[in-house]
Amino acid sequence: MVYAYIRVSTAEQSGSSQEYEIRNWASRQGVEVGKWVTESVSGTIPPKKRKLGKLLRKMKQDDLLVCTEISRLGRNMLMIMSILNECSSRSIRIHTIKDHFDLNNNINSKIIAFAFALAAEIERNLISQRTKEALADRKAAGVKLGRPCGSYKQRDAVTQDLSEIRSRIAAGESYARIAKDYGIHRNTLANYLKSED
Repeated sequence: MVYAYIRVSTAEQSGSSQEYEIRNWASRQGVEVGKWVTESVSGTIPPKKRKLGKLLRKMKQDDLLVCTEISRLGRNMLMIMSILNECSSRSIRIHTIKDHFDLNNNINSKIIAFAFALAAEIERNLISQRTKEALADRKAAGVKLGRPCGSYKQRDAVTQDLSEIRSRIAAGESYARIAKDYGIHRNTLANYLKSED
């Protein structure tokens, strides 16, 4: 049986381009996909906690798993190698379209799989490093990072009622209850109070 696996990292992303590529490949090969599995989950999540793990447990000897590229299976080398090793030991075949990779039970495909997995992990680490560097540059340039601390209207409402709010806190009323009255989170209220000290 042929299984198609599609993974996107977030619910906002669409797997339609992956589906299109797999359908085109299947059409060219004269292969019929018997089951499609799609999920929105980070590739850093272990397979057993994803639909992928359930799919792999269901697959049998000589079944074929098709995906667009090897990084769809996972985002680090050890995870991908673990998946490939499991499939190889159970004689489950894997084909990745963009990488032109075929996992069969031979040493050549295992070596190629190792190279692809290593490349996927290096790419992920480079993206992470570039993101960290870009954030550090923005911080050095004086850009305030993180979630905005509420609206000016809410801040003005709190600062106008500052003495009343402090009295309510002194009387034992919770931050959560007071914050609810102003339509803000208790942490936002605490931050407002700290900034006014």
